[in-house]
Parts: sequence; C-alpha cells; structure tokens
Amino acid sequence: MEMVRSLQHMTAKVELREAGDEEGDLLSVFTFLMAHSMRKADNHDWEFLTYCFVFYVHRHIWKTVILGQMLSLFICGTAVTSQYLADRFHVNTPMLQSFINYCLLLLVYTTMLVFKTGSDSLCQILKQRWWKYIIVGLADVEANYTIVKAYQYTNLTSVQLLDCFGIPVLMTLSWFLLRARYKLIHFVAVAICLLGVGTMVGADILAGREEGEGSDVVIGDVLVLLAASLYAISNVGEEYIVKNLSRVEFLGMVGLFGTIISGLQLAIVEHKEVMKIQWNWKIALLFTAFALCMFGLYSFMPVVIKITSATSVNLAILTSDLYSLFLGLYLFFYKFSGLYIVSFVIIMVGFTLYCAAPAPTAEPTAVLQPGRAGLDNAGLKLEENDGESPAVAVQFPREETVVFSTN
Repeated sequence: MEMVRSLQHMTAKVELREAGDEEGDLLSVFTFLMAHSMRKADNHDWEFLTYCFVFYVHRHIWKTVILGQMLSLFICGTAVTSQYLADRFHVNTPMLQSFINYCLLLLVYTTMLVFKTGSDSLCQILKQRWWKYIIVGLADVEANYTIVKAYQYTNLTSVQLLDCFGIPVLMTLSWFLLRARYKLIHFVAVAICLLGVGTMVGADILAGREEGEGSDVVIGDVLVLLAASLYAISNVGEEYIVKNLSRVEFLGMVGLFGTIISGLQLAIVEHKEVMKIQWNWKIALLFTAFALCMFGLYSFMPVVIKITSATSVNLAILTSDLYSLFLGLYLFFYKFSGLYIVSFVIIMVGFTLYCAAPAPTAEPTAVLQPGRAGLDNAGLKLEENDGESPAVAVQFPREETVVFSTN
C-alpha cells in the first residue's frame, strides 16, 4: 500500500510540475489538486496535497523573482553602455540606438510573421489590427526617446522618482482595459517598492550622485512623466497581446512600426549627431552590446509578462538602477552608500510580496471560453452527461482535461 501511495505521489508531483510550467495561476493549480484528490477517492492524504500546493507557490515565486531580475540586468546593460558612449566618446544618439534594436526585431520576428499563413499571417494582422500596433509602436518609440531627453533638462533624482509615476498609471490602465482587480496586498507591495526607490534616491543624494539642476527642470520633469505614461500604455498593450494573441505577433509588429517611426524620427532630429560620430571598434562594440541587451530585453519581457503581469514586471525592473550603480562603482567610480543595499532589499521584499499575493483577477464574463494558445487561465465548463449528474471539466494549458463529479 505504501509503495502504491508513493507511486501516486510521484505521479502527482510530475503532473503538478507540468501544470505549473505554463502559467502562474494559483487557482488553476488548486483546482488541479482538488481534481487529483477526487479522482483518487481512496487517497485522503491532505498533508501531501498541502505540500504540493506550497511547493508550487514557492516555485512560482522564485521563478518570477529570478526572471524579473534578468530583465533588470538587461536594462542595466543598456544603461551602462549608453553612459559609456556619452561619457567616454561623447555620443548621444538615443534614437539611433533604438532604431538598431527595432531593426533587429524586424529582421527576426517580422520575418517569422511573413512566413506564417492564415489568420496569423502578416497581411491578415495588418488588415485587422494595423492601427492598434501603430499606437503601441508610437508609444514605445517615444517613451524610449523622451526618457533620454529628460536627462538634458532635469537631474537624476527627479528622473528616478518621477519615473515611478508609470506604475500607478499602469495599474489604472490595467483596471479599465484589462479588467484587473487588485487587492489591498497589491497596493501595499507597490508602496513598499516605492519606499525602496525613495531610499535609493536618498542614498544617491548622500553619496553625491545628485546631478545639477539641468537647463529647465520643469520641462525635464514633464518629459519624465510623459515617458512613464507612454511606457505604461506600451506595457498594457503588450500584456493584452501576449496573453490573448502571441508573443511573436507583438514583437514582429513593434519591430515593423518601430523601425518606420524611429527611422523617420532619426532622419529628422538626430542626423547631425550621427554624422559627428567618429567610428572605431570601441564605439562599434558598445553599440553592439547595447543592441544585444535591448534585443534581449524586448524578446524576453513578453515571456515574463505572460507568466506574471505588466505591473509585476515594472516592479521587478526597479532594481535595474541599483545594478547599474553597482557596476558604476568600478566603471565610473561612484561612491558607495549602505542605503543602496537597504533599498535593494526593500524593493525585493515588495516585489516578492506582490508575486506571493493572489494574482489580480479579471471581472467575470458571461461565457468562459476554453483557452486558445496564449490564454493563461484554465477554462471551466459544465457538461451534462446523458441525464446523469453534472460534471465539471477542467481544461489545463496542455489540453489535458480532468472530469470529476460535483456530487
């Protein structure tokens, strides 16, 4: 009997791990465990079920934290290479750098769409949703450009503080457009993360990293707020697309329209700066490193957003400034303050708390459709079995269905 129970436990662990590989939906996992226990009526080992649930929760939290910090490292790479270009070689071409990234997205992901057929083909996507991708592409391009321009008018402290404005904007847009419904614990977690940002800014001031006031602080602050809002619009669109359509479609269309928009803007406002660049292998290497980090960020972010949410990702990348600082201690000889470690811990505590909390739920709709590729919540439906008692069919991402009686 013990050997049979051990085999049942091993089988359930494998099934649970497979169910958890797709999405971080704790409700789906709990439903899976309930179905597993009812499917095996002779097994009432609730301690084992509790262990499985806790195992999955911890695994999901660590997975989310690690993936979020990988995104922060990509952003850190773009920040460090950009600062090297500006400080050592006096190259200030944010639009050129973004243009290269959009071209890479175009070559990889838009090309993939070209070879697709049916409703997922490039022509069909352009016919049905071209104007939506123009909005997302425009928001993304201008957000990247505006945040860099803001540094010319205001100081580092203002940028770090005001850039957090994008988080409440993102949560508001998610509330109305994605129908996300946040709980008190989510707002507490966000407040803790923002407290960590405030600690980081205080550490910057104490360490002497607060730069000059710039030529016009008001203009700079407005540009930061605008950039934060544009990033929020882009991220909400990205979350909707990757969860309801596909990651390749989002990246392919952003690459297409991003290349067109950034190319036109590059030719209009930045062509003189590009002509001044005195190219050598070091500058070329820095441009290449920036492009690879940005391409990795854009390619990897939809994966993380699909597992979590755009809000969770924005909380995770708050640590990117700290990673840039830690590298700057050796590369740019920044002064160290113990408050940087404190701020990092505070941000990570807030982010982990947000990930550990139940996922923001969407308002229920009249009909729940079984998920196509890209949907992350399990579909539930009632079936009538030839006049017998009703049963509940639970369809998981891998198209496995568990049916158990409601009696």
